Amino acid sequence: MDQFSFTEICLHQLKMSGVHEGEKLIVLTQGNERLDYADAFMAAGMRLGAKMYHMRLPPVPPAGAWAVGQTGLAAMPEAVEALKAADMLIDCIFLLFSPEQMAIQAAGTRILTAVEPPEILARMLPTKELRERVEFAGDLLSKAKVMRITSAHGTDVTYKLNTYPTVTEYACTDEPGRWDHWPSGFVFTGGDDDGVDGTIVVAPGDILLPQNIYVRDPIYYTIENGWITDIRGGLDAELVKSYMDGFNDPRGMGMSHVGWGLNQNAKWHRMVPGEFPGGMGMEARSFYGNVMFSTGPNNELGGPNDTACHLDIPMRNCSLFLDDEPMVLNGDIAVKEMKHTVKS
Repeated sequence: MDQFSFTEICLHQLKMSGVHEGEKLIVLTQGNERLDYADAFMAAGMRLGAKMYHMRLPPVPPAGAWAVGQTGLAAMPEAVEALKAADMLIDCIFLLFSPEQMAIQAAGTRILTAVEPPEILARMLPTKELRERVEFAGDLLSKAKVMRITSAHGTDVTYKLNTYPTVTEYACTDEPGRWDHWPSGFVFTGGDDDGVDGTIVVAPGDILLPQNIYVRDPIYYTIENGWITDIRGGLDAELVKSYMDGFNDPRGMGMSHVGWGLNQNAKWHRMVPGEFPGGMGMEARSFYGNVMFSTGPNNELGGPNDTACHLDIPMRNCSLFLDDEPMVLNGDIAVKEMKHTVKS
């Protein structure tokens, strides 16, 4: 994608995020990464009359495992204070789960994360229709007390929902203190710390993130009182266990957020080797009708678990019920107001 086209999709994004004349926006990058993102956002913001700034952090050595919540900002309190003073932060390094992001949001700065490849950003532009569907789903989820997930492969797990808020992601942010991720299109919450019980069977074709691979043989999770007590299966189960063991942190066995995808422009098949364009797999998290469970940290929702060991696992062909009412049935959205409709 040329820089002119990139600027145009960033302009659409900033309009959807309510950017207007006189607002103060900061684009955050690190080292030599995503400098073209900064250029595109800066140009787009200036066209809207916003006050644009680019904060570029020093490069950091590769982290190896995906250690969520760890950021170079931790050693730069003066930089955090500057970001707190902005109306909007465009995060091009991925601050999610970090205490620094939480402090910036608490100060009223709205945050948009943008780290996916430009071609995915362009195909998964935020729209009014997507926002309406995600917000409708969020309203239903926020009122529910019990979530149950089942599948023909043997998944049957229950999440009690009495503790944590619901988070909506529709790929833009126009409210003070709100975070979103471009691209996205899903809704999630977290089960009570001791309120997740049952079995999850991750089936062939489901996706492991951050490994960015399809599961080849089933992985069987046993969950009791909010904690994984057993992981069984073949090679993929061994891979997951080895990855988690690498953090040397038993809190990685905690159950994290859970929800479902609503973006019809996200493609399940894009994780095929040779086709995956890079990024951190937001397309896989968002595809229409997926049910995704996560393990590890729940501090994003205000919980006590801030482990760096985190996996997201989007699953196909599952059914998800809220207080026994179907939201997703066998991988298809079951509620009319959440369905994508093709306009004639």
